[in-house]
Parts: sequence; C-alpha cells; structure tokens
Amino acid sequence: MESTNPRHAGPHAGHRVLRWTALGLTGVLALVGSGAVAAYIDLQNQIEVSDVDALLGRDGAPEPQAEPSEPEDPTDPFAGKSLDILVMGTDFRDAANAELAGSGDEFHSDTTLVVHISGDRSRIETISIPRDSLVDIPACPRPDGSTTSPQYGAMFNSAFAIGGGPEHDITAAAACTILTVEALTGLTIDDHVVVKMNGVVDIVDAIGGVPMCLPEPVVGDERYSDLALDAGRQVLDGETAIQFLRVRKGEGMGLELGSDLQRIERQQAFIDSMMREVLDQNVITDTPALYRMVQAALRAISTSPELASPRALAGLAWSVRNVDPSDIVFESVPVVDAPSDPNRVVWTSEAAGMWEKFAADESLVPEPEPSTSPSDDDGKGSDEGSEDAEEVSEEKPSPSPSPSLRAGVCA
Repeated sequence: MESTNPRHAGPHAGHRVLRWTALGLTGVLALVGSGAVAAYIDLQNQIEVSDVDALLGRDGAPEPQAEPSEPEDPTDPFAGKSLDILVMGTDFRDAANAELAGSGDEFHSDTTLVVHISGDRSRIETISIPRDSLVDIPACPRPDGSTTSPQYGAMFNSAFAIGGGPEHDITAAAACTILTVEALTGLTIDDHVVVKMNGVVDIVDAIGGVPMCLPEPVVGDERYSDLALDAGRQVLDGETAIQFLRVRKGEGMGLELGSDLQRIERQQAFIDSMMREVLDQNVITDTPALYRMVQAALRAISTSPELASPRALAGLAWSVRNVDPSDIVFESVPVVDAPSDPNRVVWTSEAAGMWEKFAADESLVPEPEPSTSPSDDDGKGSDEGSEDAEEVSEEKPSPSPSPSLRAGVCA
C-alpha cells in the first residue's frame, strides 16, 4: 500500500514548549529552595500518584530522597539515563466537571505521546500515536486481580478505557496503555503522566486566558460542541480552550475534514500562544503567578511515583534547560488509511525504525549531509550552482505553528 501524508498524521515540528516548561519547574524549585516549605508541601499534595509498577508487578519504586534544608541547584534523579515517558492527554473529567466539553462519560486517551529524553540531555524527541490507529491490545491486569481479554484490531485509544474499566481507574487505564505501547514499540516505558481535561481549563484560567488570532471563524458541530469563535483576535478562557483543543467537526480551520492532523496543528498553535502569554506576563519570574500556574498544572496530572515530586520534576527540567530548540522535535507515527475502514489508520513499516532509534537513544533527525563543492569532486564539477552549495545550512529545521494563529499578530 502506498504511503501518503494522511490527514491523521501529525506534522514534524520543533517546539519551545518543553524549554519553557523546564523554566517553570525550575521556578517551582526556587519556591522550595527559598524556604517555602508550606508551598512545597501544598504542591506535593496536588500530584496524584499512579503506581502502575505495583499493578504490573514491576520493581519500579524510587529510592526515598530527603529534602535538603538549604537551597541548592536541582538534581536530576535520572541523571545519565535516557527516558521514555508516556504522556496521555485524556477526555476524563473530575466529577465536578462532568459536563465540561460535552458528556462526561468518556474515558479515553485523546492524545498519546512517547517523549524520549536522551541520556546526555541534549535532545527531547516526541512521537505522537494517532488515536484512530487500529492495533492489538494485550491482556491487562485489573485492580481486583482479574485480567482483561486481549483485543485485536481495536482503536488504540480504547486501551485506556479497557484498562480503566467501569470504575474509571486511572492507574489501571495507564497500565493498559503502557502495556499496549510496549507491545507495539518494543520499548520499556520508564514513567508516565496522565493529564485530565479539567486540569487544562484550570491552567488556562490561572494565566487569565490565551489570546489567539484566528484566520477565519471557527464553529464546532453543535451536536458535539458549543464552540463559536469569530475571526481575528480572541482570548480563550479555560472552557473555550478545551473545546478548541478537542473539537474535530464543524466549520473553519479544517473542521470540515474531521481531521486529526488539523486538530494537532490547532493544538500546537494554542500551546505556542499560551507559552507566549506566559512569557509576556513574566510568569516565570513572578512567584505568585508562577505558583498559581504550577499548582493548576500539578492538579491536572496523575503520574508515576518517580515523577510525583516537584523536586524530581524540577531536577529533570533543570537537566534539559540547555537543549537547543532544534533538538526538541515532534513526530507522528507514520500511517496509512486502514484497508478495513478509511476512517481508521494502520502504522507503516517506517514506524519500527523510529522506535528502534528511541531504544538505542539515537536521534530521529538524520545528521545533515556535508555540503560539497566543485573542488571536492575530483575537479569534475563546474562553478554552476556553487553559491547554492555554499548556502546549505546544517541546522535542523525548527518549524512552528502558523504565524496567523499566534498571539499578537492580528492585522
């Protein structure tokens, strides 16, 4: 089957978001290091621990670490080790937000990313797994000691729901998704993070909304969404933002196509604008504002014990603070339309090579070919085109979301 650049696949893009996240988490450490013990305890209590290792019978418990009494630079608890972290963005809401962005009965992983942090902390590379991928889901353990039945040719995002069961158990849901990803990729997932939908709302509202410039009106299909935005500059509050991030059908900005690719582009543009807003407000250096934002962010996640500490998160973030933006890369699993259903996709053979690079701690981005000149070609070349050869750049491309979607560029 010939591979296309299908509507389901995410674009290759470098991004500054993780860099600013690192600065934010380092700011959390500043709160702690300055003797704000109460603040540290409060932030620690915001994090929901999801111990999948206990459920899977693995020995993954972290060594207890004493909190230093004096301020010091953050320490990376995973120093020298490459990490593969599974990030699951879900449509799960807390009970108080049951009607957020539609019905509150969903329990799927809307967005799933495998984030690879290189052992030398020089690269952060991410592969997005399309939710509509048809895959085999292995048998998964349940908290009551039972095991789910394996599924064949199922939608990838159903692994989360299968594991979570009718109780919507986040730890079991994460464990089943981890087992599925490991079976599909051959990787061993080191840690994981589950992001709840209502947490995104809290983060956006904590910074006072996110301004965006829309090239055309964006109206969600009324059967699924109340989203209705005019063209031009808009400031999205939390509830509007979550609809903008999740909507797939309607009119404007590719909604007519019902496309995961278009949704990924909207999501990246939104995150870009949100980070710009954080920087414009100097949130990173504004301790009270930073505290509110990080508090909201930590409330939004459920994570493994190894990451369930503001100090561990800050230490990991500190270790990647000098990563060049060109070495922060987003890719998507290469897919084609599924033969059985044009609305679903299957992975191509190229996917295996991407996972092998993660396993070997090798970059997804090939090293640039050295430029050649006529003098390097045994004297057989000509001067024609030599200027182009001299202008070849060895920098990796770092595309970013369309400028028309960024904050502050409305005509």
